[in-house]
Amino acid sequence: MSEKHTLIQKDFYRESGKWLSQFEIWAKCVNPNLHFIYILRKNQQYRKKSVLGAFWRLVLRHHQIKYGFQIYPETEIGEGFYLGHWGALVINPKAKIGKNCNIAQGVTIGQQNRGKYEGFPTIGNEVWIGTNAVVVGGITIGDNVLIAPNAYVNVDVPSDSIVVGNPAKIYPKENATEGYINNKI
Repeated sequence: MSEKHTLIQKDFYRESGKWLSQFEIWAKCVNPNLHFIYILRKNQQYRKKSVLGAFWRLVLRHHQIKYGFQIYPETEIGEGFYLGHWGALVINPKAKIGKNCNIAQGVTIGQQNRGKYEGFPTIGNEVWIGTNAVVVGGITIGDNVLIAPNAYVNVDVPSDSIVVGNPAKIYPKENATEGYINNKI
């Protein structure tokens, strides 16, 4: 993929598989998921204490409440971010998410306050996180990992794996996210 495309264009490419103009991006903002991603990325472009930064933070706060996404501009999220459905999504601002990641509704990516895995998750590239999954603690999720719906993950997960259940059971799988993550950047 060419470096001439903006971060917003790369995120929107994941949904359509097409490089969109600014006008086409605005037209796609009727979709709540894409609209929220657009606002989040605009927030990340400006310093917090600048006039435009304050404006975009106000807009983001409104849309966090409207759509049910609790994602903050401080969260490190790689290009090609894709939200499958809108509503009830929580991501701790200290979590790190790689590129080409899909996150479904009902997911929590959060902090663990005690124990061996105290801290925040680091999620690799090409990770698919299913509906209502919970990923917590100072853990590392490798690349090419599929986290099944309703899984509770509070342990490190190696690359090329599928994670299911509560407690999490990890199964090695070379092409874990094949067919789940489309239009990769």
